[in-house]
Parts: sequence; C-alpha cells; structure tokens
Amino acid sequence: MSFIATAVVMPIVARFAVRCGLIDDPGERKIHGRPTPLAGGLGIFTGLTIALVLGLVSGYLDLADSLTGKGRFQIPVLFGGMTAMMVLGLVDDLVELDAARKFVCQLLIALAVAAAGIQITVFIPSKPLNYLITVLWILTIVNTFNFNDNMNGLCGGLGLIACLYFGIAAHLAGQHNVALIAFAVVGSIAGFIPYNFPKGRLFLGDSGSHVIGFLVAVLAIMPIFYRQEWGHPLAVLKPVGVLIVPLVDLVVVVALRVKAGKPFYVGDTNHLSHQLVRRGLNHVQAVIYLWIVAAFGGMVIFL
Repeated sequence: MSFIATAVVMPIVARFAVRCGLIDDPGERKIHGRPTPLAGGLGIFTGLTIALVLGLVSGYLDLADSLTGKGRFQIPVLFGGMTAMMVLGLVDDLVELDAARKFVCQLLIALAVAAAGIQITVFIPSKPLNYLITVLWILTIVNTFNFNDNMNGLCGGLGLIACLYFGIAAHLAGQHNVALIAFAVVGSIAGFIPYNFPKGRLFLGDSGSHVIGFLVAVLAIMPIFYRQEWGHPLAVLKPVGVLIVPLVDLVVVVALRVKAGKPFYVGDTNHLSHQLVRRGLNHVQAVIYLWIVAAFGGMVIFL
C-alpha cells in the first residue's frame, strides 16, 4: 500500500511543488539541465502517511505497541519527528537556511524524539548517556543522508536498503510492529525511485533527504539487535555496518573538506559517487555500484 500510494500521489505532489516554487534550478555543482520539482520528500511523506493510517485502521499496526518494553507510542513519535524534519527540509528548499539554524532545528527535533522514548540504550545504565548517543546518532544519520543526496537514486536507494535490513532485524526479534513500519518505508521509497532514477524527473530535495535520514536513524534504533542469549554484545553495532556506505562517505567528505581548510558543511564533488564517476563510471553505474556495496555490506553484517 505504501508503494502504490506513493507512486500514485507523486505526480500530484510534483504539480503542487511547481506551483509553490519548490524547484531545483541547474547550477555549478548540479548535473541536471532543466528546472526540476523538489517533490520527493512530500511524496514519500504522503504515501507513507496513507499506508500507516490504513495499517492502523485495519489493525495490522498497533498504535501503542509495547512489545519491546520501551516501544509504547512509537508511531506517533516517528510520525511527529518525520513531519518536523519534512517541514524543516521544505523551508530549506524554499529559502535556503544557513547551516547553524538548520542544525539547531535538527537538534531540537532529535531531543524531542529522545525525550518521547525512542532512545539508544547502552550497557552502561545512564539516562543522560542514552539521550546523548541518541541525539548524536539522529543528527549524524540525517546529515549523512543529506550529504548523499548528490546523484539520482543514491539517497533513496541507500535508505531503502537500510530500512529493508532494519525491518528484517525487527521481524527476527519478534517486533512485528517495527518490521511493518520499516517495510512501509521501503515501499514508500520504492514508489518514488522510478521518478528519480535513472532520469531525474523529480528530486528529493532537502525535505526528502531529511525524511529518509530521520526514518533510517529511528528505524536503526527501534529493533533489538542484542539479547544475552543471542551472542556477542557487539551485535548492537549492526546498524553501523548496514549504513557503512553513507557513513564512510560522510567521513571521507568531511576529512577532505577539513584538509582543504573549507567548512565541512559546504558542498563539493568529493563524495564517493563523484569519485567513482571520475574513475570512469557514468552516474547510473556509480549509483548502482554503491547500492550493491551497501546491500552486500548489510548482508555480511547479518550473516
């Protein structure tokens, strides 16, 4: 349902984006040659919202699921955070917020999500530490996916692969509510990708990269990756392995910008995708290559 809903609403949302001035014009660091609607975020958000509402109405999703003992009211918190991130991204798409203001808004949203109960728990029983790690994780992943929105299909594909693995992890842990949400996110992103890849008829925009980054960050927190009877405690690091491609890209890009004496938040063409193109791949091949590496990395982690 999330796939169908997103695929159906995307052209409608695209027309709305054009009327509102949500357009990405060609520029110096951009590979497209014509103005393109920034409709991906709104489309994914709308399609996923329709699917979640249908899931709640039909009874497949439990609004107050407490299977994990810490999962009560996950859906309202996830929906609220997703909405806030989408609005922040839309404002940025329209008026181009400066980095400081955008970061402060991201920080407030991450704090609200942690305060509402979606938190990373570590082996040291410390509430402040749980808050700190959760906020840092959400901020890191949101900005990682924002950084990776540099070629058609890349950000969406990496988000889809990550959420697929997190859905599988939740299902294996018996957290079926979390698994259904994750698979709904997969369907919603999949409904958008044909409009964006290989030819960019529509773009994600900051609204889309913020929504996908937030959903990936939260869905990496929700599943249980370790219980004492399951094996080694380092299993809690599975999300890092699943997200190895976007995280390595973040580290490489930031390191190169710092080395060059540039602010780390100022865009350039030193991302992994750009480096692959400079080594002889075309844009489509570079994106598919990174999809394959991400899928393989997740598979190795789970095996």
